[in-house]
Amino acid sequence: MRDKSLQDRNVPDQEIAEAPSAPKAETHRNLFDRNPHLDTSKARPLAPIGVFDSGAGGLTILSALRQELPQEDYIYFGDTEHCPYGKRTETDITALTVDACRLLVEQGVKLIVVACNTASQAALQAVRATFSLPIVGVVPAVKPAARMTKNGRIGIAATDQAARSAYLRQLIADFAGDIQAYTAGCSALVTLVERGELAGPAVEQTLRTVLAPLTDQDIDVLVLGCTHFPAMRAAIEHVVGERVQVIDSAAAIARRTHSILLAENVLHPSHGRAQQGNLQVWCSGDAKHFSDVASAILGYSVVASQKEE
Repeated sequence: MRDKSLQDRNVPDQEIAEAPSAPKAETHRNLFDRNPHLDTSKARPLAPIGVFDSGAGGLTILSALRQELPQEDYIYFGDTEHCPYGKRTETDITALTVDACRLLVEQGVKLIVVACNTASQAALQAVRATFSLPIVGVVPAVKPAARMTKNGRIGIAATDQAARSAYLRQLIADFAGDIQAYTAGCSALVTLVERGELAGPAVEQTLRTVLAPLTDQDIDVLVLGCTHFPAMRAAIEHVVGERVQVIDSAAAIARRTHSILLAENVLHPSHGRAQQGNLQVWCSGDAKHFSDVASAILGYSVVASQKEE
């Protein structure tokens, strides 16, 4: 029986999934004490939304957020110095994620979107135990994929760590137990996105190789289970062909964030007007390179600043 506590305000949009508990997450609860000098319990309408990812992948979530909530201000932090997370241990991922969220909390954000599937799976409970403001995690779109498939065969592309996690196995058992669900670790695609390589013949050749364990199984739905992957969505769709539907969770995460802000009565007061909110972009690695990659993914010029955790 699924834990009813998971059906809380911080679980992503229900058309994505009611997320199962992350295995072993309870072991992290006492690793990080709340900072008594950080009051995260009183969100303010004018405060920005914090968005965090291991690198550039969360920019695909940021793009959906800015479409859903254009008047909000945002602070984005990409931990490019430690990317990719998918090859790290759960303990390392948890520590890095809590540190990154603390950085955003110190800037006075009213809500944090952990826009990284690997970090959400490994560290979401630890983050929620450390900070009292709303935290939105990312859940692979397994549930809608199971509903969409016509031949009962879906593929889930994830990072190496996420693909072999007990979390993903439980998600599949809960929402796709009556169909064939195949997973593949595709961390090589994270590296391509971080380099700014989003399309072209060389990218498509890598995609054919990396996705072959899924496409060889005659799937008709492909879940992009890492927020980096939608940055090369056009190339992925070209490689897998028209008969395979490609889905991700970005729009559902944006809607879930909207509903939480509305429920907390902290939507920006200019909501509904045409004014675009401000955006700050930080990274922990090379700011010039990250600026170029972010601009390519978002489709408009971005100047990132380097900021150490």
